Amino acid sequence: MKVENPACAKIEEAIAAFELEGELIDGKPYGNGHINDTFLLTCETKEGSRRYILQRMNHSIFKNPQQLMENVVNVTRYLREVIKKQGGNPDRETLNVVKTRDGGNYYEDSAHNFWRVFLYVERTLCFEQAESAKDFYDSAVAFGNFQRMLADYPAGELHETIPNFHNTPSRFRDFQKAVREDKMGRASLAMQEIAFAMEREKDTSALLDLLEEGNLLLRVTHNDTKLNNILFDADTKKALCIIDLDTVMPGLSHYDFGDSIRTGASTGAEDEKDLTKIELDLDLFEAFTKGFLEGCKGSLTEKEIEMLPMGAKLMTYECGIRFLADFLEGDVYFKIHREGHNLDRARTQFKLVADMEAKWEQMAAIVDKYKKQP
Repeated sequence: MKVENPACAKIEEAIAAFELEGELIDGKPYGNGHINDTFLLTCETKEGSRRYILQRMNHSIFKNPQQLMENVVNVTRYLREVIKKQGGNPDRETLNVVKTRDGGNYYEDSAHNFWRVFLYVERTLCFEQAESAKDFYDSAVAFGNFQRMLADYPAGELHETIPNFHNTPSRFRDFQKAVREDKMGRASLAMQEIAFAMEREKDTSALLDLLEEGNLLLRVTHNDTKLNNILFDADTKKALCIIDLDTVMPGLSHYDFGDSIRTGASTGAEDEKDLTKIELDLDLFEAFTKGFLEGCKGSLTEKEIEMLPMGAKLMTYECGIRFLADFLEGDVYFKIHREGHNLDRARTQFKLVADMEAKWEQMAAIVDKYKKQP
């Protein structure tokens, strides 16, 4: 059968390139991701239907699909072995890459698009946002468990699929350049936000300095720890499988912890214009901290745990300066839906940073409370 999609003219060529079991009987767009083009394929076999996820990788964002897929294949292969040793089911608890007919991990079509296929994980659910503190806690356990299972993986062997993705000093230099050049003449509209960012320059290297000194460890990090990147078992409602591994790279555990807090423990939307609605919800911060450290099960060092609040602050600050720099440069990276959208986003992030600073002792006390979990 044909899978029609005008945005992906080479989809039939791509499907034919992979070792799919049975006869293709259905194919349709799937999910609501903004980066890759994703399709759900259904094949009919003698044993019943078999489903697959087909994706066209966005090589304008991920410049080297070969290195990206090397990361995905090596990490998922490693996870399969860990899951087997734990008595789990590696066919459901990690992504599984389907090979091309010539044994490759991805396919480059005749128009130079890059495609890959994963086995579809049946009987699973995916949630866009947490509906309760328990949902947030469950996501924390899942991402902590991801850290634990990969604790002994040689992170330095992974490729940087997006160079300097969470290099905050590098992001700060990009921000300084945007302020200096002021291409759109917008700096006068954001003087208060620019001053806020500049006043915190000394914080930008807090984590990387500790890494360079040997006081933090280089880890395998997911770098996109949103709730919708976890598959939950449809029957037990327990977190089952971490997905969207495109940004798996060498990094610090604080990146995954911090970005989850930034997105999940704020009391308002990322682009909320009413800043009185933005603060750090300490109950949610505690729920995630408890779950993350429970999932890590002692795989983090004492120093890593101590610096978790700094991870939350820096990931929020870093996102804020990226939004602000994009506003100054003419909104060339983040999609906007209204005038000043990126400035609004920057303001929410900086308000959250300021609230974290005001609640610093409480955040530290919560981390200390759970640091000795077995």
